Amino acid sequence: MKNKVIIKDASEIVTCSGFEAKKGKEMQDIAVIYDGAIIIEDGIIKDIGISKEILKDINEDEYEIISAKGRAVLPGFVDSHTHFVFGGYRAEEFSWRLKGDSYMSIMERGGGIINSVESTRKATEEELYTLGQERLDSMIKFGITTVEGKSGYGLDIDTELKQLKVMERLNKDHAVDVVSTFLGAHATPKEYKGRTDDYVKFIINEVLPKVKDKAKFCDVFCEKNVFSIEQSREILKSAKSLGMKIKLHADEIVQLGGAELAGELGATSADHLLQASDKGIKDMAKAGTVATLLPCTAFSLKESFARGREMIDNGCAVALATDLNPGSCFTNSIPLMFALACLQMNLSIEESITALTINGAAALDRADEIGSLDVGKKADIIMLKYPSYKFIPYNIGMNTVDMVIKDGRVVI
Repeated sequence: MKNKVIIKDASEIVTCSGFEAKKGKEMQDIAVIYDGAIIIEDGIIKDIGISKEILKDINEDEYEIISAKGRAVLPGFVDSHTHFVFGGYRAEEFSWRLKGDSYMSIMERGGGIINSVESTRKATEEELYTLGQERLDSMIKFGITTVEGKSGYGLDIDTELKQLKVMERLNKDHAVDVVSTFLGAHATPKEYKGRTDDYVKFIINEVLPKVKDKAKFCDVFCEKNVFSIEQSREILKSAKSLGMKIKLHADEIVQLGGAELAGELGATSADHLLQASDKGIKDMAKAGTVATLLPCTAFSLKESFARGREMIDNGCAVALATDLNPGSCFTNSIPLMFALACLQMNLSIEESITALTINGAAALDRADEIGSLDVGKKADIIMLKYPSYKFIPYNIGMNTVDMVIKDGRVVI
């Protein structure tokens, strides 16, 4: 393909225009251009608008032409919360949950995260690379062009670095861009059982200095019987002092105050938030922290969904992500996630699109370069099989993505 590309005659171009997170009522504005065209040069959007207006002075013979007639065009999706680099599976635990065992009770009997830690420690770098590559291949078919990947299935220096190295390699080798997050505070490993405070010191003193240049973000599973508010604050403040951006798993299972902590520390995002308090929601809105909601996880765990509608109505910037992981949510299905957001969390179609594009980018501190179709941004673009974005949730559970363009090149 040439380095110069034109996408033209699109029934709709959903631009999601902007260079920062959209909050509250702003999330409804997705800025649709009808009968639109996009001019791309060297992987960057050079112009966008109504086809006949922006193409009138263009010599189309110099460009690779992609017809979008009868199709809707959107920014590539940004999946801003996953744990996609892991070894082993936990299908047995899913069957236990179906019989009534809770997520936390499974953790307490040696399952859960610790189970995945053992498998990931045993896996070689090449095995994790191959598995990660296969999962990215699946993601891009659903229109995901940027994904966040978390470590956290090592809980020791060597395996955490191994996971981060795999993500670094995949970011270079695969079409999907990978943003790495260090999640060493995902659980207390067996060797520190009963000594979580000592493990926190180990992370701060020995692990963070070694991973600070390998991951953009530091994350903590801030939850009852996992890491307390004070332990989480200590880790995140240490990470900030080393120049890392911060985010946290907050208020997923009990109302602990993680949302308030995210606001206090100015976290880039706080994720899960099923039990976030009214004050926590207001604190996040005030701080500009993106509330990243993971409806597939609530669905898988048979939990109540996060209060996405109230968060938006209170001025929050809400993002949506899959939370692909081997335990609580073994899926990267964008169609399922989108349907749940609309049908179970009462987000509008437009709000859900914003949450999966520009706000997902903001949750990764990348809203200045991806997440919308704006001049100067990367040409990460998807084309649907249908003429309108409204088909995404309407065609329930089905993949409506027909073409994926990454950095101006067709990859699917």
